[in-house]
Amino acid sequence: MDWIQIIVLSLIQGLTEFLPVSSSAHLVLPAQLSPWPDQGLAFDVAVHFGTLIAVLVYFRRDLANMMSAVGRGPGLANAVGWSGLLSRSAELDKDLDLLLKLSLATLPVLLVGLMARDLIEGYLRTVPVIATTTMLFAGALWLADRRPGSRADIDWSDAAWIGVAQAVALIPGTSRSGITITAALFLGLSRFSAARFSFLLSIPAILGAQLLLTRDLLLDQSAVELWPLLTGAFLAFLAAITSIHFFIRLLDRFGMTPYVIYRLLLGAILLAMM
Repeated sequence: MDWIQIIVLSLIQGLTEFLPVSSSAHLVLPAQLSPWPDQGLAFDVAVHFGTLIAVLVYFRRDLANMMSAVGRGPGLANAVGWSGLLSRSAELDKDLDLLLKLSLATLPVLLVGLMARDLIEGYLRTVPVIATTTMLFAGALWLADRRPGSRADIDWSDAAWIGVAQAVALIPGTSRSGITITAALFLGLSRFSAARFSFLLSIPAILGAQLLLTRDLLLDQSAVELWPLLTGAFLAFLAAITSIHFFIRLLDRFGMTPYVIYRLLLGAILLAMM
């Protein structure tokens, strides 16, 4: 890879990972519009690592609070019982409650990802599939955002349904953040609460994908150049943390309409390239 390709792909990955526009759809375009070679597995690991660090840094206070809540969990369970802790977690400890619901919402993507990984990698990473899902789920996002809810608190059924939606995002072009925010809005959550839960939910999802990519990279044993990987990770980090910051700040002002329009145009471009 030359340095222009490294810079462009790193910024694309970082900017689109957390926006409801599908990073996989964007990574198709450079290969279709240029003679650039495949960036390789090592580069994918590097840029995903950059985006993971970005969301960890941005939500560091929430994560610190949840980690502190882990230590309080056994004491609360001894006081009210494990069943009582689950049923009253929101009342007893909001940080622990959020952690438990994020854990529940993560289970579907872990199960589906492990069972269907070969199917997805072998048959679904195609331009027609990505173009179709990009446009289809743009419509779903538009419908969900027409009347956003006002609820801030997520209950157990919300977490379960959002988790199921995240598993659907394994289909390329769907957008993990897009479909989880869509599901949360349909369930009556406010835009901010939907986006916050979606971004926090991305942490175990990206971490799991990162572990699988790293395992594949270790098995590959190909020689890699260090500086392109470090540069890619750093640029993806900067782009991702900027993307998260401005997405949340502009959420109430513009809603999801700009992303819906953008997805429809992107899908149309992809279909025209077929």
